[in-house]
Amino acid sequence: MAADDAIVLDGFLDEETVPGDQHGALARFRLTISPTDERADEMILPCSVTDPVMAYTVLHELVPGDKLRVGGCLRLPRTPDEPMWLVVTTLAVLETAPLLADPAALATAVLERYGPYVCWFDADTTEVEVFTETGDWVGTAPEPDGLDALLEAFEQRQAAGGE
Repeated sequence: MAADDAIVLDGFLDEETVPGDQHGALARFRLTISPTDERADEMILPCSVTDPVMAYTVLHELVPGDKLRVGGCLRLPRTPDEPMWLVVTTLAVLETAPLLADPAALATAVLERYGPYVCWFDADTTEVEVFTETGDWVGTAPEPDGLDALLEAFEQRQAAGGE
């Protein structure tokens, strides 16, 4: 790969990583990239790692929610049924996923990124707790369908310079 063919992207790991072979020398994951923080602009990019040392790191040290910077070569499809993917040659963890105070809560709840926000979906209630990725409280949406209205109101308060 020539230096001018390489690209660097920042994104979030939203799912568990998976081995690319039986020996764990290869790894695969999907990176969610949101260049404008608008959900409509998000892209999910399949990534593969062929370096065994980096594959070990990907498989055993990364968790969903980590913010990553990856570099590598973008492989475009040659046929309509072939996927596009990034062959990763460099990887850095920019931010680790938020830790939960109670790991048992994972059985009934999901922590999910929504652009620059982190949403806490609990199976025991319809409410969705929302924070910024830096940990600032945004609010509670009464239902998942109310997330857009909550985030729009929060962003308008921020633009007006108040809380």
